[in-house]
Amino acid sequence: MRWVSEAVTTDATSAPTRAWTNWAGNQKAHVRRIATPTSTRDVAQTVREAAAAGLKVKPVGTGHSFAPVAVTDGVLIRLDHLSRLRSADKASGLVTVEGGMGLWRFNELLAEQGLALTNLGDIQEQTVAGAIATGTHGTGRSSASLAAQVAGLELVLADGSIVACSAAERPELFEAARIGIGAIGVITAVTFRTEPAFLLAAREEPIRMDAALETFDDLWRENEHFEFWWFPHTKGAMLKRNNRSGGPATPLSRRREWFEDEFLSNTFFSGLLKTGRSAPRAIPTINRFASKALTARSYTDRSDKVFTSPRRFKFLEMEYALPREAAVPALREVRRMIEAAGLRISLPIEVRTAPADELWLSTAHGRDTAYLAFHMHEGVSPTDYFENAETIMVAYDGRPHWGKIHTRDREYIASAYTRFQDFLAVREKADPDRVFGNEYTRRIFGA
Repeated sequence: MRWVSEAVTTDATSAPTRAWTNWAGNQKAHVRRIATPTSTRDVAQTVREAAAAGLKVKPVGTGHSFAPVAVTDGVLIRLDHLSRLRSADKASGLVTVEGGMGLWRFNELLAEQGLALTNLGDIQEQTVAGAIATGTHGTGRSSASLAAQVAGLELVLADGSIVACSAAERPELFEAARIGIGAIGVITAVTFRTEPAFLLAAREEPIRMDAALETFDDLWRENEHFEFWWFPHTKGAMLKRNNRSGGPATPLSRRREWFEDEFLSNTFFSGLLKTGRSAPRAIPTINRFASKALTARSYTDRSDKVFTSPRRFKFLEMEYALPREAAVPALREVRRMIEAAGLRISLPIEVRTAPADELWLSTAHGRDTAYLAFHMHEGVSPTDYFENAETIMVAYDGRPHWGKIHTRDREYIASAYTRFQDFLAVREKADPDRVFGNEYTRRIFGA
């Protein structure tokens, strides 16, 4: 095991601290130590030593959470060196990987084994442990979040013990830890249920926003996966439908992929965002231009390559999970709010769906769900936009994404989740001294 430091600061009254910031730059911490253990035993030793010294501990992956999930003034555990594939059984589809492996690398290794995850989110830069802990999801009519695909976990608990859990072994611990927001223990290994590799046929095309709203139920019913992005201040949206295909694979040419996904969607669009940041009055015109710059395309490729897309520019994000039937009225209300408040919003609103599941703290727990994601370009305050949108989301019984910006507290969270008290009971047993606590967990869990 080795300790690493990033920026080191000192003053006359305190010990040296090391600075950490998340990917978006909106969360910062000055910690006593940054640990990069090389094994599960090293993680356990780190936790025991920190607890004995009265320090809090937070695991962190690539820092893709916009919420202060990993912020601490104690010990930050980075799992960069716990990134090995432990086992892969093609017959059962069970694959065990260490928690620090990046999703992008995991997807590559699965493809080499002829396997795939059933569903993914739209980026793959997170570690597998971080993505599970915060409830990362994609879009799907019947396929749920990453955590729903987990069959077992290896955890280091607050006392430094190493435990395994699954639906058959320590089932309550398993239910709490699958989406545990870093409050139950450090996830050092994950066993996923995978399936044979498959192809997805993607169809992307512009659509009128009103048409997307009017046909929302049909789009959900007729496609395995669908999502759309609405450009505020315009009548246009971009629709994406992904459905399984028997092949053959017809991927985008490298030239077209680079031009559309790298140049247009990242480099060129980033330039438009910077223009809008310096000249907010131009944003409606810029959005109209941007919504027309993306053209229709169809292709068939390996599932993970279709599910995920690169995101090179930085932004802030808030996302809420609503009952699926509330998506259309809520979107219409958001559209009215943006214009009535005189806001200038340069980034699209993303709309996705998920089936009901039974994971204790899943945002889709117990109900078919629609997700509305709100974004703001870096360097622009999201406060007015996010606060106004959050008011609408709350009115529709929205549940905030655990890893994204929101202002909900314990009282609200308790009312939104029927298994909330069960989660708290498991946490009390697993971490009675709140070794894994921070200000964020105190706000959402009450202690």
